[in-house]
Amino acid sequence: MSSTSKEPSFQHALLTFAAIVSVIGVGLFHLQTSLHSLMLICLIVGAGSALILGYSYKDIHQAMNNGIKTALSAIYIFILIGVVIAAFIESGTLATLVYYGISFIDPVFFLPAGLILCSLMSLATGTSWGTVGTAGVVLMSIGSCMGLPLPLIAGMVISGACFGDKMSPVSDTTNLSAMSSKTSLYAHIKSMSYTTGPVYLICLAIFTWLGMGYSSNTMPTQHLNTLMTTLESHFSLSLITLLPLLVMLVLSIRQVAAEVAMVAAAATAVLLALLLQGTDISTVLNSLFNGGSVQTGVEQLDSLLSRGGINSMMGTLSLSLMALALGGILDRFGFLRVLITGVVRRVKRRASLVATTIISVFFGNLAMGEAYMSIILGGQLFGDSYDARQIDRSVMSRSLEEGATLTTALIPWTTGGAFFAATLGVPVLDYAPWALLNWINPLVSIVFAYMGIALFRCKEIKDNAPASQIEK
Repeated sequence: MSSTSKEPSFQHALLTFAAIVSVIGVGLFHLQTSLHSLMLICLIVGAGSALILGYSYKDIHQAMNNGIKTALSAIYIFILIGVVIAAFIESGTLATLVYYGISFIDPVFFLPAGLILCSLMSLATGTSWGTVGTAGVVLMSIGSCMGLPLPLIAGMVISGACFGDKMSPVSDTTNLSAMSSKTSLYAHIKSMSYTTGPVYLICLAIFTWLGMGYSSNTMPTQHLNTLMTTLESHFSLSLITLLPLLVMLVLSIRQVAAEVAMVAAAATAVLLALLLQGTDISTVLNSLFNGGSVQTGVEQLDSLLSRGGINSMMGTLSLSLMALALGGILDRFGFLRVLITGVVRRVKRRASLVATTIISVFFGNLAMGEAYMSIILGGQLFGDSYDARQIDRSVMSRSLEEGATLTTALIPWTTGGAFFAATLGVPVLDYAPWALLNWINPLVSIVFAYMGIALFRCKEIKDNAPASQIEK
């Protein structure tokens, strides 16, 4: 580090952050420019701002590397999800699920049933990414055959997957939020249930109501028969084709590393493709990179069965790498920390501190592209403020989770948003309005705080101070 380097002033940090947000906002919404190009410009802006502070190129390069290192596991999963989807196509796993899905699922109940399915799967496995990459892909295929809008299906899938991930005791972000806030895991989950529980019921009711609007979407018998006959003619359909999905689910529930579970599921699917479907080895291996290679002659099915592969995730991966590198700069050189500290000093009310926490980590996601970094930084910066205002740390952990974990899905350049968009084939800005849980939950949490609902006091204060002494 250069001897002239220093922490940015509040004005400098604000100007840097405003420049980055402006580049993305103007480029994305007004000029309709490639997000990759915009992130490259933002990376240059961040590096230039660090140079002004007196840091060397070596310092900046190291900060970028550190930013990427924080999400190495996510990068591996990016690649493996593409492999899993392609393998599931070649093995007939996806075809079997679509076959039975369009046969037995009523369009009226598709959205609420899909929400519950994704919630339970994510709750059991602790991963929204794994849920979206498996059950989500299947539900997108079935729903599209029923004629439901793809953004609506994607929003439902993400709402359910993020609910389970957020509430699961085996989720990495759930544990990270509790650890960063220095509270117990189950106190954190209990605190979240006060805000997330009511919101989940609201989302379930809305998706049920929306599903009723598609009661007339029963497919014509002729079209239904065509789809089913085509699937039967191109695949050997049986319950054994669901074995790769079962392998992934069992390993995930047993808390085996996500990468290991995905490799095992993909390997099982490859064996089924070779032994059961009779696909030659070169076709299967090529599909793991280029995506599913099944051509049925039915356009609707071909679009569903020509997906996945490592190559399909490369655009998403490159975007995430640039966003993570930018986040490393903003984190290492204190730009976001200075902004948040400056805002926290101005917060007086307890409810305002909750709102500030949620909004700050959301902006952390905007800047750093990754919920992990936002959660850790938030835990470091807000802890003393919660103690000083006699608010239980479980309220802070809940606020970090609601502001960081949930909102990554709503931002195109975060690892979560980019992953969901690439996996489901729907742009973030298209599905975001329908990812109901992800934006309603933070808003409800803020409203509850100002109403004094679930704004728990520290245990010591509960025992020794009357409620009238605590400002709301």
